[in-house]
Amino acid sequence: MSLSDTIVAIDELVIAIKDGAKMAIPADYAGVSMAATRALIRKGVKDLHIVGAPTTGLQAELLIGAGCVRTLESSALTLGEYGPAPRFTKSVREGELILVDATCPAIHAGLQASQKGIPFMPLRGIIGSHILDHHPDWITLQNPFNESEDPIVAIPAINPDFALFHAPYADKEGNVWVGRKRELINMSHASKSTLVTVDEVIDGSLFDDEKMAAGVLPALYVDKISEAVGGSWPLPFWFTGGGDDEHLKTYMQMAGSDEGFAEYLQRYVYNESIPA
Repeated sequence: MSLSDTIVAIDELVIAIKDGAKMAIPADYAGVSMAATRALIRKGVKDLHIVGAPTTGLQAELLIGAGCVRTLESSALTLGEYGPAPRFTKSVREGELILVDATCPAIHAGLQASQKGIPFMPLRGIIGSHILDHHPDWITLQNPFNESEDPIVAIPAINPDFALFHAPYADKEGNVWVGRKRELINMSHASKSTLVTVDEVIDGSLFDDEKMAAGVLPALYVDKISEAVGGSWPLPFWFTGGGDDEHLKTYMQMAGSDEGFAEYLQRYVYNESIPA
């Protein structure tokens, strides 16, 4: 794949994400590509199966509110101190969303199974919880290496079509620096395709710097990259600092009604009224 095929504009980045795709996205603290999220809404994608790895927040909230999501598989959708997510809450109450409830370890275990190319990953910590009652696909087995009673749960592999996230740097060879955010690497290894927005595309190879090399996701796992400075806005980004508190408060005020949410989309998604 040539450089021109890998480094693309933001709207071209999301072209491959078709209706019904399963897409893994990170928690708000790990590097959310809000720039690509807005591009997906403008694209008008439908019936996405979102996998929050292991939780999600504003990204899924916007996609759900815009009618892009059919299924949410996650251990939580939370806007934290800002309060309950209004569009998610409305969608659940009106039966418009399929919820696949999970736990953080179960989400990670399912992605790790896919990463390793195996059908399931064993997990113990959820034994005794009511969540097993709602997951007929999570099968409790006897540990074959223990003659005494020793139950363990088999978590099926989660196989996303796409991983989508924001990172600080990529190089022109298609390598992406994610630092210590190993969950981003796990998502990418588990998914068929990885799409990344970055604050900067740099010259040279990220592998040439011994201090950075250990935190690099190799180009082998990356399909498309788009340079989007501040691409996590209005969410915080672990590399550059906190989120836009005033904007998030504005979102909560506007998204409480259908009319207000429609106005929010028009102002901040379709018209891209985003602070520099």
